[in-house]
Amino acid sequence: MAGRMTFEDLKSAFQNGSVDTVLVCMVDMQGRLMGKRFHVANFLESAHEETHCCNYLLATDLDMATPDGYAAASWEAGYGDYVMRPDLDTLRPLPWLEGTVMVLCDILDHHTHEEVAHSPRAVLKRQVARLTGMGFVPMMATELEFVLFEKSLEELRAGGYRNLKPYSGYNEDYHILQTTKEEHVMRPVRNHLWAAGIPVENTKGEAGIGQEELNIKYAPAMDTADYHTIAKHAVKEIAWQNGRAASFIAKWSHDDLGSSSHVHQSLWQDDQPAFFDEKDPLGMSRLMKRYVAGLVKYAPDYTYFLAPYVNSYKRFVKGSFAPTRIIWSVDNRTAGFRLCGANTRGVRIECRIGGSDMNPYLALAAQLAAGIRGIEEQLKLALPAIGDVYAGDDSGSIPANLRDARETLAGSAMLRTAMGDDVVDHYARAAEWELEEFGRVVTDYEIARGFEKA
Repeated sequence: MAGRMTFEDLKSAFQNGSVDTVLVCMVDMQGRLMGKRFHVANFLESAHEETHCCNYLLATDLDMATPDGYAAASWEAGYGDYVMRPDLDTLRPLPWLEGTVMVLCDILDHHTHEEVAHSPRAVLKRQVARLTGMGFVPMMATELEFVLFEKSLEELRAGGYRNLKPYSGYNEDYHILQTTKEEHVMRPVRNHLWAAGIPVENTKGEAGIGQEELNIKYAPAMDTADYHTIAKHAVKEIAWQNGRAASFIAKWSHDDLGSSSHVHQSLWQDDQPAFFDEKDPLGMSRLMKRYVAGLVKYAPDYTYFLAPYVNSYKRFVKGSFAPTRIIWSVDNRTAGFRLCGANTRGVRIECRIGGSDMNPYLALAAQLAAGIRGIEEQLKLALPAIGDVYAGDDSGSIPANLRDARETLAGSAMLRTAMGDDVVDHYARAAEWELEEFGRVVTDYEIARGFEKA
C-alpha cells in the first residue's frame, strides 16, 4: 500500500515536480473537510507550521449559516480566527486529484494556542487519552453506506432534488451483476483510497436501491475517524468526476431504506484483545460486559452524535435493518447493538444506531465515553435479547426525533463530565438550530396534504 507521506517525502515530490498542491484541511462540526489549497512551496516554507481560518467554521450548519447562540463564536465577538496546525502524521497523497496531497489540522485558539475543545478531533482525542490513561487502546471501524445516483450533483441541484433516480433499479445487496455496472465509480474509490493510505477492505452492494457500502480495516480510534472522513470526501469527489452523485443523507426517500454507519469497537491492552475471555460462553471479558453495559445505558444521551439532523430519525423503522430499540443481542441485525465474533479473539460490539450523516469523531468519542462510564460504574450487562427485537415492546426505544435527542444530550451528566459543559452546550445549540431551521420551512408534504383538503 502506498499511503502516508513524510515531510521529507513531500520535499522530494516538490523537487521532482510530482506535487504542486497541498490541501490543508480541518474537520467541521458536520464531519466535512474545510480548508485551503496551498502551493507546495509555501506549505514547505511556512504553512506546515500553521495557518488560519475563521472561527465560524465550528459554529455553523450544513448551509454555512452563522446562527446565534454559540458561546465560542458570534457577530458580537467579531468572528475571529482559529489557528489550523497541520498534523504532519496525516500527510498523504490524493491520487484522484492530480499533483495533490492533503494534511489534516488540529484547531487551536488564536490567543492561547490551546486546542479548541469542541473541535471534532479534540473531542475524540480527549476520550482516547482517558483510555490511554487506563492502559487501553480503542480499536474501531466504521462502515460507510451511501446511495449512488444516475445524474450529477449539479443536475440534481438544478432540478430541486426531485425525481431522484438511483443508479440501480433494485435491491443490490451483495449483488455482483449490479455492482459491476457501478465499477466505473467504485473501482477508483477502492484503488485511490488504498493509494492514499486508507486500508480499504472491500465495497459491496447494500440492500437499498443504488446503495453502496465501503468497509475499511479496523484501526486505532483517531485513525478510524480520519479514514472515514477522507473516504467520505473521496467518494463524493470520485462520483462527481464520473458524472454521478453520491449522497450520505440518512434517508433519501420514505419508500427506501436509509443509509447507516455502523461502528465496530473493542479495547486492546498490551497488544492483546481486552474484550476476549476464552472461558466465557460468548468469549466476553468482564471488561467488555461493563463497557457494553455503558453503551446500552447511555445510548439516549449520545444518540444526537449518531443522528444529528431531523432527517436522521427517519431511518429508525421496523423491518428496515435500522434499529428501533436500545438493546443488545448476539449476531442479530434487529438490535441496536450486535455482538460480533463471539468466542473468538475478534469479539467486538457493533453499534447499529449511527447514520451515514454522522460526524465520526463525535460519534466515536461519545461511544467511548459511554463505555468508559460503564467500566467506571462496573455496570452489569443484561442478558442478550433473542429473536426479532422489532417485535418487542417499546421499552428502551431510540429517541424518536431530534428534539428528544437534543434534550437528552443537554441533560446528560455523563457527557458533561466526559466532554465538558462547553462541548455539550455547543452541540446542543447545533441541534437546537437544526430544529429552528426545519420548523420555519413549509415542506412539499404539507402543501400536497393540505393545499386542497384542509
